[in-house]
Amino acid sequence: MSAPAPPTVTAALLVIGDEILSGRTKDKNIGYVAEYLTAVGIELREVRVVPDVEDEIVAALDALRRRYTYLFTTGGIGPTHDDITADCVAAAFGVEIAEDPRAIAAMLERYRPEELNEARRRMARIPAGADLIENPISKAPGFRIGNVIVMAGVPTIMQAMLDAVAPSLATGAKVRAVTVDARGLPEGVYAAGLGQIAAGCPGVTIGSYPSFSAAGISNQIVVRSKDETALEAAVAAVLALVERLHADRTPV
Repeated sequence: MSAPAPPTVTAALLVIGDEILSGRTKDKNIGYVAEYLTAVGIELREVRVVPDVEDEIVAALDALRRRYTYLFTTGGIGPTHDDITADCVAAAFGVEIAEDPRAIAAMLERYRPEELNEARRRMARIPAGADLIENPISKAPGFRIGNVIVMAGVPTIMQAMLDAVAPSLATGAKVRAVTVDARGLPEGVYAAGLGQIAAGCPGVTIGSYPSFSAAGISNQIVVRSKDETALEAAVAAVLALVERLHADRTPV
């Protein structure tokens, strides 16, 4: 009797900040989080970007935390007036928010008591019942409440927080990906055949990704699956398609 398949663990990422939507700050966290979660066996299913508006943040929090196993957030936990993520999370969960002695103690590892001014103490305000996420870089912690994991927007700090929280997360089967070089074939030449292969390979996702350079167009076909046997069969079919189409295009 075969072992039961590992559970599917899903996630969403909520990116918070006017500066992202205006283009003032170029997001560097989405790709990192996606790659990180994929590597540990968590499927990132959705990413949203919202402004620093309480109603919109709370609405997104409520929708996403109910839809997925985990909801990760980045941004909005700094010391300025527009850093309102912690307040919004407290509102979404219907709990109080206040300075957390654990957060103050962590920040005192970096700041002298007289340096913990009102602005910096904002970063110690944590929703009731939340667990802290260590921040080894600047010491102001992130936090986790329920299935919501709240992290900083600064990429180096976010990455450190993700490392800190990752061991406590449930994970599922990892998705393996294989890339097949289309070897100069235009997408329009292999699209129909690729669609047929995809339709006949349940449990496998197949995508075609063109790139452009001075050398011309290069197309790559990426095959993904949690099922090793299904993956190998789909890859073999794609390789056979590419070889056949090349043979058809080769002058006799």
